[in-house]
Amino acid sequence: MNMIVLEQTLNGIQFGLMLFLLAAGLTLVFGIMDLVNLSHGSLYMIGAYLIATLAQALDSFWLGMLLGIGLTACVGVLLEMTILRQLYKRDHLSQVLGTFAIILIANESVRILWGPQPITFNPPASLAGPVELFPGFEYPAYRLAIMAVGAVVAAALYVLIAKTRIGMKVRAGAADREMAVAMGAKVSWMFSGLFACGAALCALAGGMLGPLLAVQVGMGESILILAFVVVVIGGIGSVRGAFVGSLLVGMIDTLGRAIIPSLFSGFGPEVASSVAPALAAILIYLLMAAILFWKPKGLFPVGA
Repeated sequence: MNMIVLEQTLNGIQFGLMLFLLAAGLTLVFGIMDLVNLSHGSLYMIGAYLIATLAQALDSFWLGMLLGIGLTACVGVLLEMTILRQLYKRDHLSQVLGTFAIILIANESVRILWGPQPITFNPPASLAGPVELFPGFEYPAYRLAIMAVGAVVAAALYVLIAKTRIGMKVRAGAADREMAVAMGAKVSWMFSGLFACGAALCALAGGMLGPLLAVQVGMGESILILAFVVVVIGGIGSVRGAFVGSLLVGMIDTLGRAIIPSLFSGFGPEVASSVAPALAAILIYLLMAAILFWKPKGLFPVGA
């Protein structure tokens, strides 16, 4: 039982770090641009498809990852410059409807280009096997690589936002967008740059999770809901809050799905397998409700 808990704890950290890649871009876009971007999950889906296709065509996981991330960043910038700029000054309802339309367009476009069937691709051969972390406990090398990539990106984002001039402008925009504009910040360039960064992070998450999950149409919607939960828990516009919130949500979701079935095993396997995912999801929203009751602006609100 202890080994199972340890394994699922590592799985929760791995999932949380990948969730952070989506939530970081989402919270910055929401915090600085005041844009409710439901199409963020579509970039995750598009990135996963591009990386899977390029990795198979080039017979190189890492080259496919690099090219797929770059192409997805270009898609994000194109989307921001052509459509989303028209929504900045609209109310949130218009933004929700507009970006929801983008989800439908993206799903149908992917279905036309790649077909309705899920596609799969393999991780690098060097990371295909398990690693013995200590005697009697092995863990997949690829999942460890995912954790390492997530941790490195999180550290890089921290340095970029907390220690650089660009990060200072981003933080200023998140805290007081109007004042940042009045002080001469080039908002249009900042917005495009944030979208490129957010799209690249979405693609990275999609590409890293692709070998573990099925790359399929609509895969961005379910994870987008969790990303929004993370943003609310951490505080809108806060990358630090997105990091902490992602780890909390990842751990609760993974451990809940692993441990809750054993609590209902006496009622039969069918009941346990059907109840566990529902209760795990409920725990995430209970966590969000409790945190908002305690801290209505999230754990690390910008400007607090």
